[in-house]
Parts: sequence; structure tokens; C-alpha cells
Amino acid sequence: MGRKILGTALLTTTALLAVAGCGGGGTGSSDETAAPPLNANSVSGTIKVLTNRTDLVQDGTMKKYAAAFGKEYPKVKVEFEGITDYEGEVKIRMNTDKYGDVLLIPAAVAKGDYPKFFAPLGSTGTMEQKYRFTDKTDVDGRTYGIANFGTANGVVYNKALWKRAGITEWPTSPQEFLADLKTVKDRTGATYYTNFKDGWPLVSPFTNSIGSVSCDAKASDNLAITDKPWGAGTDLNVIDTLLYDIVHDKLAEKDPSTTNWENSKSLLAKGKISSMVLGSWAITQMQDAAKKAGAGADSIGFMPFPVQKSGTYCSTLLSDYQQAVNIHSAHKAAARAWIDWFTEKSGFSEAQGAVSALRSAPLPATLKEFVDNDVTLVERSEADTAEVNAIDNASEIGLNKQDYRQKLIDIARGAQSGSLEDYFADLNKRWADAKQTAGS
Repeated sequence: MGRKILGTALLTTTALLAVAGCGGGGTGSSDETAAPPLNANSVSGTIKVLTNRTDLVQDGTMKKYAAAFGKEYPKVKVEFEGITDYEGEVKIRMNTDKYGDVLLIPAAVAKGDYPKFFAPLGSTGTMEQKYRFTDKTDVDGRTYGIANFGTANGVVYNKALWKRAGITEWPTSPQEFLADLKTVKDRTGATYYTNFKDGWPLVSPFTNSIGSVSCDAKASDNLAITDKPWGAGTDLNVIDTLLYDIVHDKLAEKDPSTTNWENSKSLLAKGKISSMVLGSWAITQMQDAAKKAGAGADSIGFMPFPVQKSGTYCSTLLSDYQQAVNIHSAHKAAARAWIDWFTEKSGFSEAQGAVSALRSAPLPATLKEFVDNDVTLVERSEADTAEVNAIDNASEIGLNKQDYRQKLIDIARGAQSGSLEDYFADLNKRWADAKQTAGS
């Protein structure tokens, strides 16, 4: 059996076109373009690469990548700067011209402003044939970033624990998932883990699953045209109802305010907790924790979000951070050479157990069960992200913030008054009102 991928472009093409540079960005002059270098000897200079992966800078991994890159581009020297508070610090630096030569595009930068800060990498029509996720950084037909990697969305779980509880098949509905959680809890004592206190695990893993329920690549874009994102049967309704029910039915940890993300890895590995909704990027981290606990990497499993559409599981496939070239860089060709090499030849995405931005690359071994069980990967469109974000900001809901799901959990456990139905009605009203002023 294999896997299917839905989205704005095909998984593979019969002929991958060469990525050509194009004018654009800033004032639109040709020297602002970061086109691929003609050959290795045509580029030179020292470039600084900003990264949020402080761990890989500190343990020497990034230095090894630079050394390998240097063998192909001997005239280019790569320096790394790992930044702990990446979003906060880089946002401040971007008030100047000095924010590295290569950087990960901060979430705070509005998509429409990309041409002010980043050099165009090529026409989107050409780039999308070679790379996934190009619509995320497409502005007026030009692409401004190439993804570090992509991540599939689903549920990381202790497969050995579930098997010990007598469960060997993936649940096909939220109701089956809840029943399985109850069985696991009754027979092993292990519960689902919300990661409530750290907050961020309530954000991207759940919001990124929009599209997994409906198997719709445009599910996120469609938020820009709906008045009821939490209406009956919608992706957000199903996703957030499941989270509510898990907590309401006492299938999660007793006190959400005491959760700890780093500790959750060990707890899952040791079978103290059963599962967490997360992206596939987390699989290797949980497997490492399992090996440290003496359990073996194969004790960790990854299942799609527990919903089927016409008998098929779907999992959204989304971009991680996108690498871009500073429009003010004096070494754009060298910066582009690094991005291309890192994407295509470094092996970084494979090492992370992630999906490569390169369409021709195979899926990682961490997603073998998805391949074996014909899970459809939905390459989710980000074409209307700017409009959706504008409505979200005006509504003050925060699809990409932790507060609204923390309130959902508090309602579910009785720490705040209210009902799920009333909360969804309030969210829908706020969204519809904001859409009138901020949306299309």
C-alpha cells in the first residue's frame, strides 16, 4: 500500500524545472533577487545564518553541515547564530538592516511585507514544481522562502502501552478515540496529556489539524469566508470538541496547571501518559526518550487525527519555518546557495524525521505507518493566510495562541463557568463580527 497527497500541487512531476530567479522585492531592482548561483565557484563571502535551533549550534551539528557545504562551495564561509527567543529578538533586529544573511521568517512579519525584508527566490509558478509549501511565502507570484521541512499532524502515542491495554487498531472516530483512552486509563492508569501549562502544544498541533477532519486542502483558507468556524461538523468544531471531551471525561492529567513539556517526553516513553496531539516532528524526540528509558524506539507510534472521511484517514502536511535571504545581504548568491544545499543535500529533514520541502524526496521512515495504511497527506493551502490572520487578530480569539484552548480546557474541567455550546457560539459571533471589519 502507498499514500496519497492532496494539495495545491502534485507530489511529483515528470520533469522538475530549474528554479529561475526573478526581479522583485523592495524597489524591484534585479540586484535584490537571490537567484540560484550558476556554479560553486561563482559565489563567495561570509554569511551569517540565524536559527532557532540553539541545540544544534551548541552540540556542533550545524558546524558539521557547514563543513559539508564548504566542500562544495569552498569560497563561502557559513557562521551560525542560535537564538533562544528567536521570534522576539529577530523581530527587533529587523528594524535595522542587520538580521543575518539567511534567516527563518518570523511569524510577526506580515506576509504582504515580505518584499520589504526578503529577496525573492524565484517565480512561484516555477518554484512550486520543485518545492512544497511555496504558497506560504508567495507574494504577487514570487516566492520569498523555502521551508526547513514539513510536518504531518496527528497523535503521538505509546504504542506498546496501547497494545498492553488490548488496542492494536487506530480509532476511526473521536468517539472511538475517547473509548480507547478510557480503556488505556482503566487498564494501565496512563492518561492523555494536554501540556496545558506550556501552552504552545495546544496551539499549532491542533490548529494545524484543520483540514485533517474534512480532508480539504483549502480548509484553513475557507476560514476567511465563513461566519461559523465552530459550526456543527466543521474541522474546528470536531477538533476542539474532542479536546473538551478528553478533559471533561477525566481522561487527561488530573491538574493541567502542573504539566511540563520536557518531562512529557519521558512520561510518554515510560508509559505514564498515553498520547498527545502533536506534529510528526515530535516522533524522533519521543523515540529518543524511549531509548533512554530502555523501551526502544518502536514503542512510540504516530496515528492520524481520529477521524475518517469516506473511510480514509487524512493528515494535514504543513510547512515549518521558511528560510529566506535578507534583502540587504551583500552576499545573496552565497545565501541562496546555502538554502538550496541545506534543503536538497544536507539530509537535515531526514535527520529530523520530517517531510522534505523537496517534492522528489521520499517520506521519512517516521511516517512508514502512514504509508502502510494509506493515510492521505493533505498539503494544506496557505494562500489566504493573511486574510485569516487579519480576521483572527480582529476577533481577539487567537487561533495561533494558547489562551482560547486553555479556556476551553478550564470550562471542561469546571475551573471556569460555561458550556461548550455557549463557548462555540461566542467564538462564532466574534469571528463573524471581525470578518465584517477585517476580512473579505
